[in-house]
Amino acid sequence: MKHFVKIAMAAVLSVGLFMPHFVQAEGVVNEKLGVPIVVYGSNLSDAEKESVKNSLAVQKEAEVEEITVDGNDLVKYIKGGDSRARMYSSAKITRQDEGKGLVITIVTEENITQVTPEMYANAMLTAGIEDAVVEVAAPKKVTGHSALVGIYKAYEVTGEKLDTERTDVANDELNLATKFSEESGVDADKVAELLTEIKKQIAEKNPATKEEVEKIVTEQLNKLNIELSEADRQLLIELMDRIRNLNIDFSKLSDQLNDMTTKIKEKFGEIDPGFWDKVKQFFADLFDSIASIFK
Repeated sequence: MKHFVKIAMAAVLSVGLFMPHFVQAEGVVNEKLGVPIVVYGSNLSDAEKESVKNSLAVQKEAEVEEITVDGNDLVKYIKGGDSRARMYSSAKITRQDEGKGLVITIVTEENITQVTPEMYANAMLTAGIEDAVVEVAAPKKVTGHSALVGIYKAYEVTGEKLDTERTDVANDELNLATKFSEESGVDADKVAELLTEIKKQIAEKNPATKEEVEKIVTEQLNKLNIELSEADRQLLIELMDRIRNLNIDFSKLSDQLNDMTTKIKEKFGEIDPGFWDKVKQFFADLFDSIASIFK
């Protein structure tokens, strides 16, 4: 029985890592930080928009500001973006007090097929967005990339100003992360951990040259047992060297990345690699036992 409780609790806890740590009381307007901003992809049909509203629980908010993101926003924040791009993934952004960090939840996990919460968080930190609760939703299967553009737009609606060079690099980071997980066969969670650890090392060591960045990348690839093609490894080095050259307060970024590292370890754990196989087998055996009762 103790074995069952331990496994069941671990399974439940793993699901809730990126659920919000702080939730504004329903029906209360935050006069300090402003109301949540809901950003809809411009290509949503009326029915799809209603579906997204329900997914994001917009009706439970006392007040929200609603805006739309389209191809013109894409080219504003991302160099070389296609203004004709179709945009469906949407988001609700609730600002938090400084130091609260980022909390990302994908509320329609079945419909965001490529981008993970950790990938969004990494890209947002690169772009300069530091303290917010973000919920992402889509009414059908999409990659999830356009939600990031919507997050940028929502952030600027609050009066903040984003550096377009940083948002461009952040988008390239997101594209590279999904490339590694989709095309190079690297687990998406491992990709997020890799990006976090490399940026953490850049923040702590403050490398002065591209060669020093390459050394950091190589060390983290080896540490995490990730194998990339030489072409992909060079893409990663180029991206991280661009991040090194951005106007980022790396001392502050280091604290945020430490927090992300903690969350990732809490979610995936430094546990026996066979643990989750045992969990799956346990529940499979349990269901078989239950089924046998009714035979």
